[in-house]
Amino acid sequence: MKKTIGMISLGCNKNQVDTEQMLYPLMQAGYTMVEDAEEAELIIINTCGFIDAAKEESIQAILEAGELKKEGKVKRILVTGCLSQRYGSELKDELPEVDGFIGVNQYAEILPIVERVLQGEKVAEFLPKGNGDGRRTLISPKHSVYIRIAEGCSTGCSYCAIPRIRGRYVSRPMEEIIEECRYFVENGAKELIIIAQDTSYYGKDLYGKYMLKELLAEISKLDVPWIRVLYTYPERIDDELLEFMAQTPNIVKYLDMPLQHIDDDILSRMGRHATEQGIRSLIDKIESYGGFTIRTSLICGFPGETEAQHEKLLSFVKEGRIHRLGAFAYSQEEGTLAASYPDQVEEETKARRAEEILLTQQEVSYERNQRRIGTVEEVLIDEFDEDLNLYIGRSQSEAPGVDGEVYLSSMEPLMIGSIIRAEVTQAEEYDVMSEVLV
Repeated sequence: MKKTIGMISLGCNKNQVDTEQMLYPLMQAGYTMVEDAEEAELIIINTCGFIDAAKEESIQAILEAGELKKEGKVKRILVTGCLSQRYGSELKDELPEVDGFIGVNQYAEILPIVERVLQGEKVAEFLPKGNGDGRRTLISPKHSVYIRIAEGCSTGCSYCAIPRIRGRYVSRPMEEIIEECRYFVENGAKELIIIAQDTSYYGKDLYGKYMLKELLAEISKLDVPWIRVLYTYPERIDDELLEFMAQTPNIVKYLDMPLQHIDDDILSRMGRHATEQGIRSLIDKIESYGGFTIRTSLICGFPGETEAQHEKLLSFVKEGRIHRLGAFAYSQEEGTLAASYPDQVEEETKARRAEEILLTQQEVSYERNQRRIGTVEEVLIDEFDEDLNLYIGRSQSEAPGVDGEVYLSSMEPLMIGSIIRAEVTQAEEYDVMSEVLV
């Protein structure tokens, strides 16, 4: 047996952490991960099942792997992740070319599961709970590492299927998180990216109160230049957390807070706990500290959204107070409360509204980037593009994979993972061009 694994990881960065947790015991047992799927004895597809577009991407990846198997280029296929957890029982009958379907709670047993599949056993297991020991083999650069602090979600938004897939919110013990952070810092991490479905909920289930600030205070004691926090819900961003983030040098001044909408009626129907007044007051507070980048996500065409409510959201975006923004057409997810609402919006209308929001934000982003020209920023070097003969990195205003990038020219070689000072010389809608300062 070649013991080669082809890994396809789809979806969010939380899925990426799952992929890395699966790889660790496999690599320790002598398996090799190969980039070319045709060289793999087994393809593992870690799927996303959050919204329709993600499901379609996951199904397409499974079908493509199935074609490789039919051609004799791949021996076995194992499917895991959110799509498998949610629909695996049905998919195993519809996709007989797949040798195994497992859910999101089987990663502690991934090694024996893989060996069973390679021996020809058909596997279909979907445990309600369980996890691995947290050890990971990184598939991302070692200088920028995701740290997942919790699993699941207990917020109860009417449109979201995550609690049905991943369960209720479960915080990891603080000591365990700190130990993981310390390990990666000692092994070269320059940026720790704190993630969960809702990082601001951290600790409520485990310690009886929200503990994100206390967790960040402990992480900030480590010798790491950048600590970036994603997915903080606006109703739980209080003055104490903001003050701490503003005054702590190695906390990146970047707030990713999913607002989803600005209209109070829509927010209420979504099951969100924020209001327009609360959102606007929070943005005022954030702006008063200066230097923060605000990112959000918006849902367009939620059931019952009128054209007037869409225009209200569009006007809010035009104000230009949001630096980074993702907009998505509402996805009617079975089993969620919103899926049963009678006033569903036409697909074409949802798509148009999302496009209008994105085009409006594109103008906002361009104007903001133009203002960066001539400023000096710290940039974390992520890679070197040989075709462009340029380095590619990010300032504190860009999170990996979702925001723009900084392209850098340098007369001298730069070390990947280093943080350098550079002056912005050109700017487009999302990316900027900078020159390294000696």
